[in-house]
Parts: sequence; structure tokens; C-alpha cells
Amino acid sequence: MMATAQKTEIFVWQGTDKQGRKTRGEASGASSAIVKAQLRKQGIITKSIKKKPKPLFSSGKKPIKPADIAIFTRQMATMMKAGVPLVQSFDIVAEGAGNPSIQELVLSIKNDVSAGGSFASACAKHPKYFDNLFCSLIEAGEQSGTLEVMLDRVATYKEKTEALKAKIKKALTYPIAVICIAIIVTTILLIKVVPVFAETFQSFGSDLPAFTQFVVGLSEWMQANWFFAVIIIAAAGFAFQQARYRSKAFSDKVDAVTLKIPVVGEIVFNSVIARFSRTLSTTFGAGVPLVEALNSVAGAAGNAVYNKAILQIRDDVTSGQTLYSSIRFTNLFPTMLLQMVAIGEESGSLDEMLDKVATHYEEAVDNAVDTLTSLLEPMIMSVLGILVGGLMIAMYMPIFMLGSAVGG
Repeated sequence: MMATAQKTEIFVWQGTDKQGRKTRGEASGASSAIVKAQLRKQGIITKSIKKKPKPLFSSGKKPIKPADIAIFTRQMATMMKAGVPLVQSFDIVAEGAGNPSIQELVLSIKNDVSAGGSFASACAKHPKYFDNLFCSLIEAGEQSGTLEVMLDRVATYKEKTEALKAKIKKALTYPIAVICIAIIVTTILLIKVVPVFAETFQSFGSDLPAFTQFVVGLSEWMQANWFFAVIIIAAAGFAFQQARYRSKAFSDKVDAVTLKIPVVGEIVFNSVIARFSRTLSTTFGAGVPLVEALNSVAGAAGNAVYNKAILQIRDDVTSGQTLYSSIRFTNLFPTMLLQMVAIGEESGSLDEMLDKVATHYEEAVDNAVDTLTSLLEPMIMSVLGILVGGLMIAMYMPIFMLGSAVGG
């Protein structure tokens, strides 16, 4: 019968170290006895140990974001380079963590390592935060005795990846926010402002302009059905999200269409090439076999079209073809990447060449984001002007016509 996993708690302890100096800290474990035993293995004699009190007003734990993992990796790399022992590095990083969830995660890893496990196996117990690529690189560093070097590589990889994501989010956040505001403003005008004008128009006793009639009709429909419109929009968004999650064919189709959207497709393409190059450079430079590295690269591609292509490259490389010919056969990768891969294979510096390609396409994403932002700003302002200005013109047209009739 399988044993039930025990709940981990955080304990606050005080004691003395091997030199008799007073020390204190926090540790996680299933019970105070287990934590006490773990501390004893580190040469710490505990004087007191108790559960860490929960805050009186708690809004729940903060989620752990990929950026938090990147910071954790960089801090560990810095500690290891400075010669700080691994277990002590965990304590220092945990103590300085501003997010309680990160602190709990780091202490959990530390306890596994203190109990005799490897850093890689401890991370593998938390697949939500540490993927196969992360764990395999850490394992390679532990086996080769170059953990500090590998941590630095992983930290750089994580930082570059998160920077790339941030650039793409930057390109999408601004236009989406402005469009949402435009929709909200237009809805408020239709529901609250236009009806006031409509009541005034009824006293005119003359036919309204066609454009004004259209806006008034739209306003009446919005007043009667705005709730249903909100539900339909929310349902459509939810259905799209669920379809992407549950249907691989639909998700793959969306990824393929995204690559063909003007401007946006270029950003997605450059980001995929940058991610491919950066991931393959990091794994191959860490000594991971090429076939195994390509598995990790496929998982990190971020686009179904290129995920399938990279798996095909892996199969071709397994059958004995060169990486250059395997990539060229897909007809999906740019000439610059092909040439750099060919030079890298011939000179034995594939990881360096791929690193240069990754840097180039990361800069291309940055430039494309700036271009998209500069293009969207006047377009968005024009749309806002047409929406709000059009409503105002529709409302004032009957007033102008009435003024002309009275003047005549």
C-alpha cells in the first residue's frame, strides 16, 4: 500500500553551530523531530524549534513566476562562485526571498539536499517550476564538478528567455489595453450619453439622419442586451482558451496562423528562432548530447509548427545526418542560422555560433517590438477618434440640421 505524503511545515529554530556560536533560521519538514534531525546532520544543536506562525491577515500565497526562478538561479550561481557551500547558499537565498512561496520552495530543496539527495533530483520534485531542461543541466554540472559554471549558464539562459517574453508582452499589452478602454468608453457613451440625446430628438418632430438613426438603434440594443453581449464575449474567450487547451489540432492551427499575421508573425518567428538558438546553445555547450538537447529545444520552441520541425530534425540527426542538412530540409529556418550552424559544425564551436544567432534574433525581436509600437500608436488613436468622434457627430447632426432649418 502506497504511503501518504506528509504535509511540509515551516519551523523557526534557534541553536548553536559546530563552533558554539548562536545561530537561528527557518527550515521546512513534516515535523519538528525531522527538522531537528536534519539540523543535527549539519552540526547544529537546536535549543528551541517551533512552527512559524502564520500572518494574522493573509491574502494567500504569492504565485512563483518564471522570473522568480531566474532570480533564484542567478543568486545560487553567485553564491557558488563566491565559494559558499551549497546548503548554506540555500539558507542565504531563502532568507533574502521576498516571496514566502519562493522561501518555502528553496527550503524544501535545501532539506532534500541536506538529506543526501542531489540538487537536480531535489529540483525534479518540483516540475511545475523546474523543467527537464533545467534539471538535466544541473545534473550535468553536478556530475562534471562544474555546478557553479552550469548554474551561471542556466541563470543566463533563464534571464534571456524571460527578457524575450517581456519584449513580446510589451508589444501586445499596450494595444490590447487601449482597445479595451476604447470598447468600455464607447459602451458607456452608447448606454448613458446617447439616450439623453435620443429623448431630445423625439421633440424635433422631423426625420433623423440615417447615421444618427443607426447610432440610436445601436444604443437601444446595447441598453437592452449589454449583459448578454458581455456574456457572449466572455464565453467566446473561454471557449477559445479551452479549445486551445483541449484540442491539439486547433492549437496547432492557431500557431500556424499566428506566424502569417503581418508584423506580429515576424515577432513570433524571430522569438522562436531566438529561443531555438539559445536553448540549443546552452544545452550543447553544457555537454548534453545533441539528440537529447534537441528534445529539450523542441519542448521550449513555443510554437507547434517549429516543435514538429525540431522533432523531425532530431530524427534526422539520429539517422546520421548533419545538423545543418537536417535544419535545411525543413525549409523553416533562416539562412543566417543555417550558415552559422554549418560554420559551427565545421569549426567545433556550434554553441558559440548559436549563441551569436540567438543574440541577433533577440535584438530583432526588440526592434520589431519598437516598430510595432510606433505603428500601432497612430492607428489606435485613429480608431479612438473614429469611434468617439463618430458618436459625437451622429448626436450633433440633427442639432446642426435644426439650426440650419431655423436659420433658413
